[in-house]
This record gives sequence, C-alpha cells and structure tokens, in this order.
Amino acid sequence: MNKEKGKTSYHCDICGKSFSENGRLASHKRIHAGEKPHQCDICGKSFSENSNLTTHKRVHTGEKPYHCDICGKSFSVSSVLTNHKRIHTGEKPYHCDICGNSFAVRGTLTKHKRIHTGEKPYHCDICGKSFSGSSDLTKHKHVHTGEKPYQCDICSKSFSQSGDLTKHKYIHTGEKQYHCDICGKSFSRNDHLVVHKHIHTGEKPYHCDICGKSFSLGNNMAIHKRIHTGEKPYHCEICGKSFSQSGDLTKHKHIHTGEKPYHCGICGKSFSRNDRLTEHKRSHTGEKPFHCNICGKAFSKTSQLSTHIRIHTGEKPYKCDICDKAFSKTSHLTTHVRIHTGEKPYQCYICGKSFPQRIHLTKHIAIHIL
Repeated sequence: MNKEKGKTSYHCDICGKSFSENGRLASHKRIHAGEKPHQCDICGKSFSENSNLTTHKRVHTGEKPYHCDICGKSFSVSSVLTNHKRIHTGEKPYHCDICGNSFAVRGTLTKHKRIHTGEKPYHCDICGKSFSGSSDLTKHKHVHTGEKPYQCDICSKSFSQSGDLTKHKYIHTGEKQYHCDICGKSFSRNDHLVVHKHIHTGEKPYHCDICGKSFSLGNNMAIHKRIHTGEKPYHCEICGKSFSQSGDLTKHKHIHTGEKPYHCGICGKSFSRNDRLTEHKRSHTGEKPFHCNICGKAFSKTSQLSTHIRIHTGEKPYKCDICDKAFSKTSHLTTHVRIHTGEKPYQCYICGKSFPQRIHLTKHIAIHIL
C-alpha cells in the first residue's frame, strides 16, 4: 500500500498493477490465482469478479442497457459503448511508444505491443500452444472442445466465437456500418471493406506459387490453390459429397434440410442462400449492377450478363446430343430436345391439349377466352 498526496493506492505484488481500493486489488489477484468463485446459474461458467458474472448473464438474457446516442446501437457492457463511440468520433487515445500506432481501445494497444516484444503469456493447458491475447486462447480452446456457445436468436445457428455471431447477424439485419471513403459503398464487416478497397488500389499482394495468379485476399489464394491440389476438405455428413470451400458445404446442406434462413424484408420470400436473396432484392430495387462492356446493356444477375454476351460472341455452348444443334441458353436446348422426345409438358386446363412450350399454351388459351 502506498500513500501519495493524501491518496492511497494498492499495488499487486505479482504484476505491479495499481488500484484505488483494496477490494479491487483482492478481486484482481484472483486472475493470477485462477480463482473464480462467482458461477453462472444458467450455464455454469465461472468468473473471478461478480461484476463480470453480471455482464456475462446478459448473454443469456439479451439485455443491452447501454445505448449509443449517435446511432442508437445498444450494448451489454458500458465500456464497449465507450469504445464504440470512438467509431463515430475517430478518437484513438492510446499510442504505441515503439511504432507510433494509435488505438481506440487500451486492450488493443496492450495486445499490439506484444507484436514488438514477442510476448505470448496465455498458454493452452491442453496442447501447450501460446497466444498474445486471452481472447485468442479462449477461441483456440473451442478447437479442442467443439463448443459453440454463441447462438443466433433469429435462426439458432451456433458459433464458437462471439465475433462470428455478430458478423452472422448482419445477414438478418442488413446492417452495414463500414463505409468506403472512396466510393461510399457500405459493408457489414470491416475485413470485407479492406478487401473492397483493393478494387480502388488494384493491390493484389497474395500470389499463387504454382500458377502465379494474384489475389487481394490471402484466404482467396488458399482456396484457389485447391484447384491445383484437388483438395476438398469439407465433407457433407449426410451424402458424403466434398467441397473445397466451407461456404459451399453450408449452401449444399440446405438441399437436405430444406432450410431457407435468408428472408426478403420487402415481400417475405425465403432463400437457402444469401446470394440468391441479394439477387432477388434487385427485383424490388430495379438495381442492375452488371454491364455489358460491348453494348452497355445492364443486368441484375451475372448469369444474365454471361448469356447476353453470347449474342455478341456467337458462342453456343449447349449442344443437343441427338442432332448436334447448338444453343446459347440451356432453356433453349431443353425446349429443342422436346422435338425429339415428343414431350409436351404444358397442358390447357380448358380442353386438355398439350404443348412443348409455355408460350404456345398461352396463345392457345387466348383462343378459348376470345
């Protein structure tokens, strides 16, 4: 205990951290001792301080009592609100005295400094791997336990990391809080914004050592390499089909479950894939972001643009295996094959006559109506 200018301070004899109250010092020492006397009666998780238990319980209750007066976003912890407000103000009060980098959160600075020192004070008691941050150790341990404690309250999907749950929820809310200062485009995730900015800079810092192709994102390069290796590490436990990307496996599983977790906020229609929902929304907005570089015509889907370009190139990749006639669209090939098979799937509900194409049925029905 030290007394200076009428103020009393209590110092931890293990790490030297100071506190204005002895009770705070006692609670802090539990971190070193590993003592966690405060237990959650819902999930059994234990904490060294009662205040941490109170904050933790909000994971179960969903309570978020701290609100941002700028954007209205709510938080379960007051300190997180304080850090969040710095997004709006741009304030970064914590400076690294080694490289000069600035940070909005003190903990981020502390973790950053370990890049310079190489310190990794958090050790996994299962495999011995070391980490520079306690949160990194917590995330790592889920590899061993398979635990996914963070569940989406909208679609019930579970995650091993709270950050992954937060990112996932943007799918449902449509929130896009990260904005490109060059073109104004918004993103739900900061890493997506970082990758997007490479469009403006043209930067592709990741190179495939097999074919030399370059990528703006390291993960995309890793996925690309599987083209060369043939690796498909993601397996469907229902049918055994394998995929090179985890996202492709997730999309595939919806075939078995029939799940359609992506809902249109305008008309309520549901989709099994987020990209299908994105395409669908353009039917409401009229957005056509894909342009033909030959004639300038715009389309709402990349597949429509690909089909259109064949008008200019004359390409006809879909071939009839009966007569060898070629077509630019699969739908045209399907209709053509009915000449050979005699199939007439479109039937008149008035007289029962059948037709090989829907348009022929439509014209026929007009005869009855007239």
